[in-house]
Amino acid sequence: MGGNRMIVAAFAAMALAVTANVAYAQNDCIARSAPEKRYGVTTFSANYLREKPDFTAELGNQALMGTVVEILDEEGYWLKVRTPDPYTAWCVDLGVKEMRADEAAEYVSEEKIICTADYGTVWDEVGNQVKICDIVAGDLLLYSGKTVNGYHEVRLPSGETGYVSAEDAEIFSLWSRNCDPSAENIISTAMRFIGVPYFWGGTSIKGVDCSGLTKMVWFLNGVLLPRNASMQACVGVPVGTDADTDRFPTDSLENFMDSPAFRDEMLHRISGLQPGDLIFFGTPARGSASVSSDQSETGREEGFRKEKITHVGIYIGRGRFIHASKMVRINSLIPGDPDFYELSGKMIKARRIIGSGSGDGVIRISDSPAYFPSDLTSAATVPEKRQEGH
Repeated sequence: MGGNRMIVAAFAAMALAVTANVAYAQNDCIARSAPEKRYGVTTFSANYLREKPDFTAELGNQALMGTVVEILDEEGYWLKVRTPDPYTAWCVDLGVKEMRADEAAEYVSEEKIICTADYGTVWDEVGNQVKICDIVAGDLLLYSGKTVNGYHEVRLPSGETGYVSAEDAEIFSLWSRNCDPSAENIISTAMRFIGVPYFWGGTSIKGVDCSGLTKMVWFLNGVLLPRNASMQACVGVPVGTDADTDRFPTDSLENFMDSPAFRDEMLHRISGLQPGDLIFFGTPARGSASVSSDQSETGREEGFRKEKITHVGIYIGRGRFIHASKMVRINSLIPGDPDFYELSGKMIKARRIIGSGSGDGVIRISDSPAYFPSDLTSAATVPEKRQEGH
């Protein structure tokens, strides 16, 4: 029961209040006193999670190697799993090593390495190198405690022993405690993704969507963010933009047209931003300070409109930001600049993650029971939200 209690604490806890009425569940994978539930650890470097049990189905998310998931259902060789985001989708059975609750608890408590290089390789032996599999930034593997000739001895979720170059990985517990999510480090990490193609549902160096980029940049700096842009817009500290999104005309493609007034507007919106802030694009709420998700069609017709977040990027200073749009790239928010982003006029809000804490819905990996043992004994749950604003 000790192992079960630990995994309960590690995976049923972490419902964080991110606004007065919005909660973000870091992990709701393993329910208390439910040994009949099924769990597993992802085995691929980037496990593709699809909305339906079919290779042609939409990609919804990716789970990095070493992520503990709850197995909810199966259909043929497909498993329906829930990740710590939380996100529910389907992956192939070869991508998950199934475990009992006590085995999952033990896995969480064991020392690991984290891949810190963009790409790496797990080799079968030191000196007689035959590739076992690839790994990517953020992947976790169990660490035996041995480092041989510059290679960490690791154990894959499958149980196979392998070796990873010490230049490509760090001891996870030390890494997580030493991470410094400063503006300089956030921007430096984001720059590593420059040129990576936009990939709907992607959350790895192999391909990212907009919220996958921001999630991974903070993850690689020891901070956990929600999966999608609409939920990321609820964590951290709000930064005022005072956006006036209805004053400026757009062309037939909804690109905002250049004008001196529009340039002044954008300079005003970014005046309070600091490097490392998350900036969000979309349409603001209208007609009420808050419009519920079940607002009637009649209400909407009468002028009510919910806020809708469709895109997110990272502000890097001087009016520019890095984001995943067609590819990971840098653009300017200022009309007239040669790299002006044509949809900058849709920037409606910003959040400051740097310096925020768990009270703001932001938590460090080193404090997360999804990755390290915890004595937490209670949990709140929130409805899982479908992705918006990739």
